[in-house]
Amino acid sequence: MSASLTIPDEFLDLMAEKFRMLGDTTRLAILRSLMAGERNVTQVVAETGRGQANVSKHLKLLAEAGLLTRRKEGLQVFYQLSDPVVERLCRLVCETIVESAASEVKRNQSLLVGWSRKP
Repeated sequence: MSASLTIPDEFLDLMAEKFRMLGDTTRLAILRSLMAGERNVTQVVAETGRGQANVSKHLKLLAEAGLLTRRKEGLQVFYQLSDPVVERLCRLVCETIVESAASEVKRNQSLLVGWSRKP
């Protein structure tokens, strides 16, 4: 997004809703699980360590927000990411977290270099 990009007012509510969907650790855990490919509810529950009812509720919200698609096969329901921006955005945020942590480590190392313990 360039600095000259103008975001119409009509987009702001839609953007806020997508960001709201990404603002919950359970939903992020579900999305992380689905980044590896299509999963059924049982697989998502096992991979996230969350309860089945909680996972089902969040899968429904994510699907309603257009971030996931669902496919029914017999009694099982399978989910997959439908918005490719989700994975890119998560990767971008993780990269900035790593960069920030590396900067903090570097800053702390420079503090330690200046420290000398006197007997």
